[in-house]
Amino acid sequence: MHKPLALTLACALMLAGCGGWKQSRINPSNWFGSSAPAEAPAPGNSNPLLPQESNARGLFARPEPKDTSVLVSHVTGMRIERTASGAIIYATAVAARQGAYDVVLRPVEDNDEGVLSFDFRIVYPEDGTPTGSESSRTIHAARTVTNQDLAGIRTVRVNGAENARESRRR
Repeated sequence: MHKPLALTLACALMLAGCGGWKQSRINPSNWFGSSAPAEAPAPGNSNPLLPQESNARGLFARPEPKDTSVLVSHVTGMRIERTASGAIIYATAVAARQGAYDVVLRPVEDNDEGVLSFDFRIVYPEDGTPTGSESSRTIHAARTVTNQDLAGIRTVRVNGAENARESRRR
């Protein structure tokens, strides 16, 4: 019991006598130097080993998977919650049958002026599934958008196969 106490006391006295902790290599704040201006990264593809064509595929590359997603049957609800960096769009829908997966709110490319539109898309299993009750087919999805995405937007719309829900800015 006396030896660990004596060792601890000796180490404490030795460290107290060291006034050079600020300049010491043991101090983690000294591991990197001060910042200096850096060169801007080269535009485009800067790795010479990668092909310049963006659509070039390798010999063993898998083919692009085809999009099997479909619009959800019926959009039942939508709400938007503001965040510090933008907003979160929540949408609820009812699928035509059970087993839907890979739920996504995909942005629509052709938008009207001041309208931000999303397609509520899902993927069904290849095998047939039962219809089931409405509560077993209910699906929820969310998507974040930034303040830059919302600049100039007055209406947010979520599209389904049978209907669409929208929310307007006040």
